[in-house]
Amino acid sequence: MRFSFVTLFPQMIDGYFVHSILGRAIEAELIRIESINPRDFSTNRHHKVDEPMIGGGAGMLMTPQPLDDALTHIKEGSPQAHVIFLTPVGKPFRQNDAKRLASHDHIVLVAGRYEGIDERIIEMHADEVLSVGDAILTGGELPAMMLCDAISRNVPGVLGNSDSLSVESYEEARLEAPSFTKPDLYAGRGIISEFLKGNHSKIADLKKRMALHKTQYFRPDLYQKTKGIL
Repeated sequence: MRFSFVTLFPQMIDGYFVHSILGRAIEAELIRIESINPRDFSTNRHHKVDEPMIGGGAGMLMTPQPLDDALTHIKEGSPQAHVIFLTPVGKPFRQNDAKRLASHDHIVLVAGRYEGIDERIIEMHADEVLSVGDAILTGGELPAMMLCDAISRNVPGVLGNSDSLSVESYEEARLEAPSFTKPDLYAGRGIISEFLKGNHSKIADLKKRMALHKTQYFRPDLYQKTKGIL
């Protein structure tokens, strides 16, 4: 699977994918990462990519031409590329989106800067507009990397144990149950005795119930969707 980051700061992207699970996935050619800098497509002699907003407003806006040419260049070489713009006004990104998007062969993640992107470019090129939360960041690189990380984990072979996906938070609209490791007693705090008895059926049932209670406490909005399951 191929990910193309359209960003003014490609160096921010490169370092994230060197280590750990995603680094191994790149080595195994399960995913491919590349960065495209709109500045390289600017026809301005100073490679300028920003201008003041028409009609006034604080800050600068990314201009249409460099982004348009960069995205056109990508699509000419990959007509099926799925283009996603990261912006706070987009639809909230969810785990189901990560699973759905993992079926694409090529995803383009457009990271805005300054006060955003000329709206005409979004209208011309966006297949989706997504947000990672109700907060404003200095750029779209972190949200773009977040999407890439979440999507990549759903690509077959990227995770060493594919069963990990089935018990994670947000599966079946529940948060993941609390987990524990050795020692059985730490700082005066023990774990539920049933976990130590080896009855996997009972442990699985207990974890489902604990997941439901955890969801009720931390995410009552999700709990309203799932409270009738157990």
